[in-house]
Amino acid sequence: MNLKTKKVLVTGADGFIGSHIVEALLTHGCNLRAFVYYNSFNSWGWLDTLPHEVIRELEVFSGDIRDPNGVLEAMKGCDVIFHLAALIAIPFSYHSPDSYVDTNIKGTLNVLQAARRLGTERVLITSTSEVYGTAQYVPIDEKHPFQGQSPYSATKIGADRLAESFYRSFNTPIVIVRPFNTYGPRQSARAVIPTIITQLLLGQTDVHLGCLRPTRDFNYVKDTAEGFIALAESDSAVGKEINIATGKENSIEDVARILVSELNPNAHIITDDQRLRPEASEVFRLVGDNTLITTLTKWRPRYELRAGLLDTIAWFRQSENLARYKAWLYNV
Repeated sequence: MNLKTKKVLVTGADGFIGSHIVEALLTHGCNLRAFVYYNSFNSWGWLDTLPHEVIRELEVFSGDIRDPNGVLEAMKGCDVIFHLAALIAIPFSYHSPDSYVDTNIKGTLNVLQAARRLGTERVLITSTSEVYGTAQYVPIDEKHPFQGQSPYSATKIGADRLAESFYRSFNTPIVIVRPFNTYGPRQSARAVIPTIITQLLLGQTDVHLGCLRPTRDFNYVKDTAEGFIALAESDSAVGKEINIATGKENSIEDVARILVSELNPNAHIITDDQRLRPEASEVFRLVGDNTLITTLTKWRPRYELRAGLLDTIAWFRQSENLARYKAWLYNV
């Protein structure tokens, strides 16, 4: 499939990864519609920070992924759907699991139902490496068992299995895209890398974090966006669930020490009890196998971890960007 000849809809276009995918698709020459979360401020989230000449190229649809009528309207006339709209924060899912079911499972069902009704040519469903839970073997390939270690991960497992069922039951042309830990400019304050960078840039000498032992496979957001596009254009990806991963493993402490060395070598890393997840809920090890995506597409990760972190730091150093974050709070 050549996306340049298609009308593309991105749900969650106002979010972190979604906004980067919007930029990448526009660079790719796509005819694009962006689905953003309706609100009384008429905010388009991170899309509002893009240059005006970029925003004017967009057709923006404001709605709610939980509303089947709005989702159907947004998808009309679109050939390809990049479905990213979701609730993502793990700690918030502990006390508000209903909202995760409504958004992540029912929202995905709305997209799948509309795709079936409209005859959509391709639907990319955004998964997460969290569906695997703590690694039972490494690197984690797509045959690894699933384990819902948080309400968030459980709802993403549910959404993935719904997508699989629509492919098997109705031949809906879905691709389940499973990025490992994406980081970069515009990431939520609830993620660990923005948490560290913002505390350091605001002059804190004690950097408060949760558990430092977990390891992750960190993917720079531009690599993740290119992975989505490569999978959308691969006819062989239809019906499959596919990792976007570097195959490299770094602990939270490793990343924190890189950032401290770049921003304030005199800072101390402190484990804050309120930031610790329940022991059985913490995912202690994630590192992905990218054999399938590199076999099906020409995608390869381009950014080494330190290079991606330096780009991310540079973005946060801009005062208008840093001002959007409340580093003195624990953002649940």
